[in-house]
Amino acid sequence: MSYLVLARKWRPRRFSELVGQEHVVRALSNALASGRVHHAFLFTGTRGVGKTTIARIFAKSLNCERGQGAEPCGQCPTCEDIDAGRFVDLLEIDAASNTSVDDVRELIENAQYMPARGRTKVYLIDEVHMLSKNAFNALLKTLEEPPAHVKFLLATTDPQKLPVTVLSRCLQFNLKRLDEAQIRGQMEKILGAEGMPFAPGAVALLAHGADGSLRDGLSLLDQAIAYTAGTLDEEGVRAMLGSVDRARVGALLDALAAADGKRLLDEVEVLAGFAPDYGQVLDAIAASLHRIQLRQLVPGMAEETADAVDVPALAKALAPELVQLWYQMAISGRRDLALAPSPRVGFEMSLLRMLAFRPVGVSVSARDAAPGGSVRGRESVPATPQASASARPPLRTRDEPAPVRADAAGGVRDIAAPAAPARVDGASLRLLRDGDDWIEAIASAGLKGPVRDLAGQATFVGHADGVLTLALPAGVAHLRDERLLAKLADGLAPILGAVARIRIDTIAEAGDTLHARDARARDERQARAEREFADNATVRRYMQQFGARLVPDSIRPADD
Repeated sequence: MSYLVLARKWRPRRFSELVGQEHVVRALSNALASGRVHHAFLFTGTRGVGKTTIARIFAKSLNCERGQGAEPCGQCPTCEDIDAGRFVDLLEIDAASNTSVDDVRELIENAQYMPARGRTKVYLIDEVHMLSKNAFNALLKTLEEPPAHVKFLLATTDPQKLPVTVLSRCLQFNLKRLDEAQIRGQMEKILGAEGMPFAPGAVALLAHGADGSLRDGLSLLDQAIAYTAGTLDEEGVRAMLGSVDRARVGALLDALAAADGKRLLDEVEVLAGFAPDYGQVLDAIAASLHRIQLRQLVPGMAEETADAVDVPALAKALAPELVQLWYQMAISGRRDLALAPSPRVGFEMSLLRMLAFRPVGVSVSARDAAPGGSVRGRESVPATPQASASARPPLRTRDEPAPVRADAAGGVRDIAAPAAPARVDGASLRLLRDGDDWIEAIASAGLKGPVRDLAGQATFVGHADGVLTLALPAGVAHLRDERLLAKLADGLAPILGAVARIRIDTIAEAGDTLHARDARARDERQARAEREFADNATVRRYMQQFGARLVPDSIRPADD
């Protein structure tokens, strides 16, 4: 007897054997039990999650010789023929190869005849989105009002391509991607039934590689059994998948945490000896960073696993902001690998980017800089010794105040120099008294771009002892950027006579700001233009004599 692949041998034959998709099973079971069965169903979802399987079980439930119900017997001739794919009243049509209107017309003509053996004639149209526009149009009437003995079961991986006229005629069920635990559990159940030994780590790797598709997972399992000669050990599965040991990922993260470029590239060289899939390595780095961030910010949600990556130690060693930045770099590096001169070059550049860049005001660690690192206090500097001295922010000792401070709630932040605000040569000091002074100052400072946007959204709070206190609404908190605040302080220096320290508070709603005044002035100009246009004698004559009408929002002030 020829070998039957696992995905076919272990295809579920009743709803109770399905893995996941409980929401679909419940709805179909209730419909079958009550006898309220719709004439057209649409099953959507990614490949290998059970669309065709559910449709076949549903066809058995409708035609089982022991009666219609949610649990077909699986033993009568009808159930056996459906499982074997030879039941004449279950017509499985591949829309990818039967796309024309003539194919659909033949289907419609045959639908008029009574079933040859069963109670219900079932049309299962797979990948239905591949039908042509004319084919869909020909199917619509029959799909809406089929004969009483006909049910349509449609399946597709791309429901966005279906006409809304088809969607509106079907009950739609979206099948979910399976999670790794579900796929791993089914694999272990199958291996146990097959009497085949396996390493749990090997099955976990295969479940991860399945990417939410049980069919893909079982195909990988077949491939792994052949590759490892039935032993299913973790090392063999890693070699087959091109994945790497998590110990290598942990070593890379340790080198990054220590800001040790030489050790980082040494680890890359070791990794290259395994001929890995560098995209998968970046995925593994991103997954480890996710666990590290959970450990830092939501400890109760952190998954406790036996992991070669020392998550607790890295969670203590790395600043949360840095973990976020590295995660984004891993994701973007994964996306850009195809654009790199070679996968290894793209991978190395992703790691070197993590080594080179730090968020402003964030050190490499949650404590202070690690020994041998390039960070002092809470200020970061370029990691490369070739960086010019002019590009580096001034270094400070641990006892000197940091330039960026935030209260526990993150509601207050200020930018200051290690010393008092510097005077601007030849300029007299000016003290801002109220919001009018503030708006006049920023209007005459010649600010541009994001700095002007920051100033225009800020409400004046106070100005005393060289400290300019402003407030920003929570909705524009993204403007609270240290570099923008520093540029704002420099831009206001000629007006104020000194480089002021800028302190930012958070408020619920914006007060009187330059942005608000500009908006009011713009609204007034718009209203005046509309009044003047409507009062124009020629316009009134056209409206009275010819029935002309004003198109809303079509009038603009001349100076705009």
